[in-house]
Amino acid sequence: MSVSGLKRVVITGLGPVTPIGVGAQAYAQAQRAGQSGIATITHFDPADTASRIAGEVNDDLSPFVDPREARKLDRYVQLALAAAALAVQDSGLTEEELRGEGTGTIVGSGIGGVKTFEDQAGVLHSRGPGRISPMFIPMMIANMATGHVAMRYGATGPSSTVVTACATGTGAIGDAARYIQLGLADTMIAGGSEAAVTPIAIGGFSNMKALSTRNDDPQRASRPFSATRDGFVLGEGAGVVILEEYEKAVARGATIYAEIVGYGTSADAHHITTPAPEGRGAQVAMRMALRTAGVNPEQVGYINAHGTSTHFNDLHETQGIKHVFGKHAHTLAVSSTKSMTGHLLGAAGAIEAIAVAQALRDGILPPTINLTDPDPELDLDYIPEGAREVQVEYALSNSFAFGGQNAALLFKRV
Repeated sequence: MSVSGLKRVVITGLGPVTPIGVGAQAYAQAQRAGQSGIATITHFDPADTASRIAGEVNDDLSPFVDPREARKLDRYVQLALAAAALAVQDSGLTEEELRGEGTGTIVGSGIGGVKTFEDQAGVLHSRGPGRISPMFIPMMIANMATGHVAMRYGATGPSSTVVTACATGTGAIGDAARYIQLGLADTMIAGGSEAAVTPIAIGGFSNMKALSTRNDDPQRASRPFSATRDGFVLGEGAGVVILEEYEKAVARGATIYAEIVGYGTSADAHHITTPAPEGRGAQVAMRMALRTAGVNPEQVGYINAHGTSTHFNDLHETQGIKHVFGKHAHTLAVSSTKSMTGHLLGAAGAIEAIAVAQALRDGILPPTINLTDPDPELDLDYIPEGAREVQVEYALSNSFAFGGQNAALLFKRV
């Protein structure tokens, strides 16, 4: 037990499926090399959309999902199953060890099966309701990533689905950690998945002027904290982590990447898409994460920012960090890995949690790429010069969402 009486929670398995790498090693190497995963969209012909770029996962998923099974699964579920398989493999846990009520699952999605919805809406309009697939509902709904992962491993413990738009992945991991802290599970499979590089999603985000239109220079389009940023770049992928109760992990000799010591969540109660001025809601989430861990702001050495590359997010997040951390805000390091991966919506917080765990374990902080012309209003240390070798004790990961929902996770080096 920790001093607070809650059980300690550690990360023992990493499963990133991202536009810059699949698997923990490939993902870490790409971050540290400052590699961009943004390119012209290939999943469909984007000629008619204002934004024609995205971060796609082009790796073969058949080693993780049987092609015959895949026909009955939306892509977001396939990505989640791949990420879960990678995390389980990385953890060293056997399927027998995962089976039963001691293991729970929370794998969220901001949108769910949007490709399935899009395809079946087309069937409805062209061929009528009688030709809609009987698999439409079970392929589309947002809890199916959790459901299929639980079925894959026979995990009958605590199970739910977080759907908080871009804060989903962070919220899923935070909620999963709470189950272990309370002694309701000793292992959780947690994270987020998203597969929204589709005509309707790209068109919708484009038409609300949220996406970058730097179509002729895709690798430099995601530009968090830059004066010339013009919107975020949509990405797809999944991130799943294995969380375990500390004593259990130590007893089995597990590799421990980091400890989750704090979690905060809040609402802006302000606007459907624009963050509250000065990041007021974000401040609440960050302070809650610190308070639940009993950690002072001055102890935090790194923040993986939400850092979307939109005007208001980057401005208000920076202001929020300054309010929470005071003078220390100019001492700690801040970076946005979305500069490399794009914005994975419901999976973003999960792959960023993985990046933070890797940074703490290896003592290498990922950079913010494309920050060649910093916005004068944004004056923190955003690690623009490339990956930085420095060991920090505590690191924070921020995720903020449409609807004004915020989440923050605080990690400790073990």
